Amino acid sequence: MTVRDPSGLTRREFLVTGAAVAGYTLAAGPLRADVISTPATGLVAGAISIPVAGREIPGYRAKPASAAKPPVVLVVQEVFGVHEYIRDVCRRLAQAGYLAVAPDLYVRQGDVSRMTSFEEIRPIVASVPDAQVMSDLDATAGWAATDGGDGDRLAITGFCWGGRIVWLYAAHRPKLRAGVAWYGRLAGDKSELQPKFPLDVVDLLRAPVLGLYGAEDAGIPLDTVERMRAAIAATNNKSRIDVFDAAPHGFHADYRPSYREAAAREGWTRMLAWFKANGV
Repeated sequence: MTVRDPSGLTRREFLVTGAAVAGYTLAAGPLRADVISTPATGLVAGAISIPVAGREIPGYRAKPASAAKPPVVLVVQEVFGVHEYIRDVCRRLAQAGYLAVAPDLYVRQGDVSRMTSFEEIRPIVASVPDAQVMSDLDATAGWAATDGGDGDRLAITGFCWGGRIVWLYAAHRPKLRAGVAWYGRLAGDKSELQPKFPLDVVDLLRAPVLGLYGAEDAGIPLDTVERMRAAIAATNNKSRIDVFDAAPHGFHADYRPSYREAAAREGWTRMLAWFKANGV
């Protein structure tokens, strides 16, 4: 028998709704009841501070407790910031043998965790300079090496807003081994702070990027995906884009209605294989 409390919620519904306050950015909306939660068993995991440009920014790091010099994966937040979903991704990567670290890349511009709508978050995101993001990621990679990670085996992955950043960072960072971009925009409106999109930097990529996109992504038209594929082919680049049928934007975000389990699991498998194939 299902027992409901006086609020009308089942105990599981109550716990999941409460989790939104405890760890998920409020603007991300109500959580799915079967949101994934990865244990920190066997890991060193938790909040960190990363020295960058004369100050510190917060972040989250997870790594195997017993591994010597694990490879490093930078995890770039989706538009909702470094909330519980991104922290869980770090733990999943740590369980796979990586030192995974997610720096808070909006912190100078504002705290999005308590914002209740995307409209509140939008001006924060628009005010984040790409140059600042590249610099913060460089500093994070350097910090990870001091935390016991193997800085020579460096990869990056990111979701939504972070997916675009993956492509840009692959054009920025010398000796990056690999990138995996989950449904990051490939083209869009440019600004002084955000002057380029992935389509503008294909010939500058220093590391192969695997792009994971949804065929039913309303915000990323498939024609831009095909343009990116053509640009990759024209440069003889080893990057690749995979498109998942019947998958919308955010298909890996297990806490949201956009989650598609089959595509998310397959994408994760392909990501880990991509890292391994490129020496990470």
